[in-house]
Amino acid sequence: MLAIATIANNEAATVQGLIKRGLANAQHLVDQVVKLNQSRKETQAKLDETLAASNNLSRQIGQLMKEEKREEAEAVKLKTAELKNSSKTLTETLRRYEEQLQQALYNIPNLPHESVPEGMRAEDNEVVLESGELPTLPEGALPHWELIEKYNIIDFALGNKISGAGFPVYKGKGAQLQRALVNFFLDKAREAGYLEVQPPLLINEDSGYGTGQLPDKEGQMYEVVDQKLFLIPTSEVPITNMYRDIILREADLPMKNTGYTPCFRREAGSWGAHVRGLNRLHQFDKVEIVQVSHPAQSYQALEEMLLHARQLLDQLELPYRVLKLCAGDMGFTAALTYDLEVYSAAQQKWLEVSSVSNLETYQANRLKLRYKDENNKTQMLHTLNGSALALPRIVAAILENNQSADGVKVPEVLVPYTGFDTIS
Repeated sequence: MLAIATIANNEAATVQGLIKRGLANAQHLVDQVVKLNQSRKETQAKLDETLAASNNLSRQIGQLMKEEKREEAEAVKLKTAELKNSSKTLTETLRRYEEQLQQALYNIPNLPHESVPEGMRAEDNEVVLESGELPTLPEGALPHWELIEKYNIIDFALGNKISGAGFPVYKGKGAQLQRALVNFFLDKAREAGYLEVQPPLLINEDSGYGTGQLPDKEGQMYEVVDQKLFLIPTSEVPITNMYRDIILREADLPMKNTGYTPCFRREAGSWGAHVRGLNRLHQFDKVEIVQVSHPAQSYQALEEMLLHARQLLDQLELPYRVLKLCAGDMGFTAALTYDLEVYSAAQQKWLEVSSVSNLETYQANRLKLRYKDENNKTQMLHTLNGSALALPRIVAAILENNQSADGVKVPEVLVPYTGFDTIS
């Protein structure tokens, strides 16, 4: 969430940043925050003044009683009672303004970094680079959903029977390939200095608000209603929340964590070729990398995280491209996002397999995640996260791009993990 000072001290720049994101009501959102903050400050000042007056009169009562001026003391008591009633009303008014201000801040997305391209659609995203040669497939090449059926490695019908559409069952070499990818991604993350953690798959409301899933994405998460818990959309959420309400030492930065979890998304879709097979699922596996960084070093950290994800794709020998997302296509909490897309030869389309984002202080402000600088002053940190990598579309690209008459060739780097080099 944006800091109130950021908005109040930079109203015009904040409005322009929100307009760049496509918010037609940008001026209204900023005006609302400024007005509520002013009302909050004025109410706080009145409350402080009332409490000070009440405390002063209370001291007078004691002195008057000592001097046996009971009649005067009783008159002062009446004034004190009036001030206490006023302070109670002001306290309630202050609480109401604080809640309204908090909700108003929740409705404002992060401001885009100055390098973020203008635009509102995926077509406006900037292609930063392309890597690898697009494969030429044999005649009669199949999309991955037909290869899956041919080699009996993932069962969508069985998953539908057990849970519903978008919950596949991985079998045999399909399950082994999943496990191989997870272990490969985790090993590479550990080699890059990330501490592996295994976080919970359910989060509470505080965690949802801390990383920005609430209130923005409440309808996209599966909820345990009677306990107000949510299935995680990505391990970024529980991992980043490990640092909620914490003050770190500057010497300990950056904090780097990685974790593998299943991820759950309600908005996966249910029709059309773009959601067939592994293209969109309600449950999928992903390895996430998360950093808590010093503000002065966060954009260097972002480039390092992007390079890490790229190197994974290089080792899997998958052609890919890197996009810098335009302002209108970025996530609610991001200041700058790179997407990595692999090329799916049988589908002849690019498939997103990773987003790597710098959220600057947006999450840290919600999380109250801070550090002490060299002057012992408390400062906000920057948080970053990235997929390294999401599995379903990686599997889809491996199956489609590596198919031949003899089966599907497993990338060489995965063979020590799978124990086989061909799916047939």
